[in-house]
Amino acid sequence: MNMHRLTRLVFAATALLVSLPLGRAMAQGTLTIDIEKPPFEYSQTPDNNRVSRLVERLKAKELTLEHTDAHGYLRSLLAALEIPESSQALVFSKTSMQVRYISPRNPRAIYFNDDTYVGWVRGSSLVEISTADPKLGAAFYTVDMLPSRPLVRRAGYDCLGCHATSLTQGTPGHTVRSVLPEVDGRVRVQRPSLVTDDSSPFAKRWGGWYVTGQHGEMSHLGNATLRGDALDTSGNANLTDLSDHFQTKAYLTPHSDIVALMVLEHQTQMHNTLTRADFQARKLAFDRTQFEATEESQAEHQVELQLLATEVVKDLLFCDEFRLTNEVSGTAAFAESFAARGPRDDQGRSLRDFDLRTRMFKYPCSYLIHSAAFESLTPPLRSQVISQLRDVLEGRDRSADYDHLSPDDRQAILEILRETHADFAS
Repeated sequence: MNMHRLTRLVFAATALLVSLPLGRAMAQGTLTIDIEKPPFEYSQTPDNNRVSRLVERLKAKELTLEHTDAHGYLRSLLAALEIPESSQALVFSKTSMQVRYISPRNPRAIYFNDDTYVGWVRGSSLVEISTADPKLGAAFYTVDMLPSRPLVRRAGYDCLGCHATSLTQGTPGHTVRSVLPEVDGRVRVQRPSLVTDDSSPFAKRWGGWYVTGQHGEMSHLGNATLRGDALDTSGNANLTDLSDHFQTKAYLTPHSDIVALMVLEHQTQMHNTLTRADFQARKLAFDRTQFEATEESQAEHQVELQLLATEVVKDLLFCDEFRLTNEVSGTAAFAESFAARGPRDDQGRSLRDFDLRTRMFKYPCSYLIHSAAFESLTPPLRSQVISQLRDVLEGRDRSADYDHLSPDDRQAILEILRETHADFAS
């Protein structure tokens, strides 16, 4: 069995028993990260990201958000952050700071683009935002939707209590959890929950979430609550209409699109992997400044970087991705809008092109290689990641971890990257 995907049980800050992919937790890591100590100093480090730039525009009155009675500033906020409404994913388990508002009759809506996530709950005046930040990993904000004006604040430890734990690989990040929910949305804390990603079996995904779309005979845990000690999954599969579960007209769309959920799972853990590797690399570099470097320590440092880079490469290339046994299709326009955003080569190919028959993407290399999070990796780490990626794609690395990549896959990914990514242009 591949050690990259073995799971283990750990206790999260929320007292939930959570099963995490061991590879995602960077099992080989030897460094303990304290985000409030150098070189990170999380609370004292200025933010510089999509949301902080929006805040500056609001302060300078370069932008005005529009308020509506039904959704407050939500629709205007999504437009300003360039987040498509079709990305809506609905979670009805009580797993956020606004638990008193959330239930199967009033799910929390998550909207996202490549780097930013917005959480909205009907009946609450507070919107939660998180985003990828080059220095912070994930940065968190709240929006108080006062009718007179939106009040946007950077949040801190209320968020980090869950978003800088084993759930997020030990650094500030994001997660999608599959839980066993009671009929009112409360989580059965005595039962294990799972942090899900692209490697998770469908049968373990989306407990506590609504799911719309077609997935054939593959089963999942969405659209269902506990009846006694068992999850009642009768009639939970291949749903296209959620109006029997809650008032769908109260939301921006009536969907909780299955393709959006699949992308959300991959993206959150890929971001966490990038953050974890970058924080480890920064800590290694900082620690080297505390003592005189020797030839032996330099060699050890290089080996550490290589190990960190390998974890990033494995996740970028979807090692051990769950193989689909039936075709998947969503109910919203998410797949089309997502694919349209990507850079394309001269043959019209993009890393955002979906397959959805046997795997998620047609060309299994994460689109987040084009992200600011990847670009901002500390240069020695990014260089090592690019070097290892080249070795795999150009056929020099034939290790079993990459057996899922056919020669045609490797060639296509390499050609796309050569035309769309500066680090591969040469």
